[in-house]
Amino acid sequence: MDGMKKLVTPFFRAGVFSFFLFIFFGSLAFALPSAPVFSSVTLEGKPVSSSQLAGKVYIVNFFASWCPPCRAEIPDMVTLQTKYGRKGFTFIGVAVNETESSMRSFVKKYKINYPVIMVDDKIIGAFNTLVDGGVQAIPTSFVVSSSGKVTQVFTGARSKEVLEQLILQALTKPIVSK
Repeated sequence: MDGMKKLVTPFFRAGVFSFFLFIFFGSLAFALPSAPVFSSVTLEGKPVSSSQLAGKVYIVNFFASWCPPCRAEIPDMVTLQTKYGRKGFTFIGVAVNETESSMRSFVKKYKINYPVIMVDDKIIGAFNTLVDGGVQAIPTSFVVSSSGKVTQVFTGARSKEVLEQLILQALTKPIVSK
């Protein structure tokens, strides 16, 4: 048994040492991208910008009224905005391939309670840099931590439970990268 212990101990130490090296150097190599800089005016005429949102958790959601998956997730987003809006969170809706008048009607019909802006070349250009090939499908969403880092990018609708989990993670775990 002593022979086995003498053999296992060095391997165990080497394994632990390797694990810590991996964690240390892996964290140095992996840097989260910063949230894109943007500014716009909401459908209500209020300014909204990345600098205004500094220190807050937000999800930028590219969507359209004619998109069934987009329409399916909006009621959950409205509910979550109500629940977490006072805790420093917001959704930012970015309407794609829409007119302002049709979008105003859509916002009213769906009782959207978070800022909605119309897409423009600057906004799409800023967010395109975070997705291979650019934003090509909707809905596409970007989760931004309070430290201003994009922690997740996903295409396709998500359930209320998944969205809520993303919000909670971002609100409770400030992400810091080098």
